[in-house]
Amino acid sequence: MTAGKTLSGGCDCRAVRYEMSGPLRGVINCHCDQCRRTHGHIGAYTNAQIANFKFTERRGLKWYESSGFARRGFCSECGSSLIWQRNDSDKISVAAGTIDGETGLKTVAEIYVAEAGDYYEQVPDLPSYQQGN
Repeated sequence: MTAGKTLSGGCDCRAVRYEMSGPLRGVINCHCDQCRRTHGHIGAYTNAQIANFKFTERRGLKWYESSGFARRGFCSECGSSLIWQRNDSDKISVAAGTIDGETGLKTVAEIYVAEAGDYYEQVPDLPSYQQGN
């Protein structure tokens, strides 16, 4: 998706900004406990090759080692949750809500639905997985 197009985005206060180009994966909604705590609801992520991603402003960028296999990037000034990155991966996952303007992306699946909160409903027509896919 979005091959050949450069997208930009960042946090609410602009202390972290990025650019990325496609192809980008469709958005996956993650219902895991960590995403729900980090975002205050589900996480909705696309991803890009690290080679096609760059920070254009990083003064607020902080990384949190959220597990033994991944880290999360957020803005230390405004608190926006921006990035999820598996250790030793050639891809970086980007919170879709942090992308500026029209993205051309579509939500394609839901993961970790076994951990979904009881206060909302999942999207009925999307493929869903009890854990990751």
